[in-house]
Amino acid sequence: MDIRQAGLDGLRRAEASFEKSAARVAQISTALTGVPHDYVDLSTEAVAMMEASHAFQANLKSIETADELTQSSLDILG
Repeated sequence: MDIRQAGLDGLRRAEASFEKSAARVAQISTALTGVPHDYVDLSTEAVAMMEASHAFQANLKSIETADELTQSSLDILG
């Protein structure tokens, strides 16, 4: 598997994870209206969002590194 493709897949997974946590946090507004809801643990969701953010950054860095390696290889070849 290509490093860039693995990085892009990781970016998509991190984005999906972040969006799920954000959606659960958004449910709090409906919880305040008295409508029956599932319990939302803000600390758990905050940790999940931070993990997704770090995963996104790590995958982005792997793509940037792959690009730098490709550029270095092309520079060496002439």
